[in-house]
Amino acid sequence: MNIQLLQELMMLHDRVCLALGDPKRLMILYTLSGQPHSVNELALQLDMPQPTVSHHLKILRERSMVNARRQGTTICYSLADTRVIQALDLLREVLHDTIQQQAELATFTALDAEQSEADQPPDEKQ
Repeated sequence: MNIQLLQELMMLHDRVCLALGDPKRLMILYTLSGQPHSVNELALQLDMPQPTVSHHLKILRERSMVNARRQGTTICYSLADTRVIQALDLLREVLHDTIQQQAELATFTALDAEQSEADQPPDEKQ
């Protein structure tokens, strides 16, 4: 792959990651994974002001992550590609495993500290 194409791909990757960096946009994407929704439906379901939802949908549309389709006077939004949810789920699994490993390490460290203290002679304990 030539370097210019790779750089363009990395810029697109960066734009998508920035879009995924907002919890509200993640909630919108997960809500749209079930079925298409209008802005008002999303606002009601996610308990967000309608202008906030519209702002986040605009960003997601600019990144080609959601599609907009007019149905009469309403615009319905849907996921452009369901693999985005699969990628988010995979990332969530990685985060879960990382948190679990950190918790196990913290538990081990605490137990090790307790054991070290218990191994000290009584006159050396603080």
